[in-house]
Amino acid sequence: MSDVVTAPLYRAAHGRTGDKGNRSNISVIAWHPELWDLLVEQVTPEAIAAHFKHRQPKEVRRYLLPRLHAMNLVLDEVLDGGVNDALNLDAHGKALSFLLLELPIQVPKNFLHRLAGQAST
Repeated sequence: MSDVVTAPLYRAAHGRTGDKGNRSNISVIAWHPELWDLLVEQVTPEAIAAHFKHRQPKEVRRYLLPRLHAMNLVLDEVLDGGVNDALNLDAHGKALSFLLLELPIQVPKNFLHRLAGQAST
């Protein structure tokens, strides 16, 4: 029996987002301070780039805000040229934050009580 479970990121964190030109900023904020180290370990630029592979980000940068238990993620060239240039409105802002919050993470079972939403196995 494993000591970890797989859960979507939204169980451990919530997000805010914005876009400017062809760049998306997505903030990820831990629901509880005890989840912060887990997020830093797993929500890496490499994991984000792989999760957004279909959007082909040119670069993914991560800025940690440990006192807030948050991080700001900057994804370059993921918005089909930007809000004014793209024909696909769903590629912008909040749609990308919701996509990121589906990222699967590994959560130790002793942290399950800190996750939002229904319990999972």
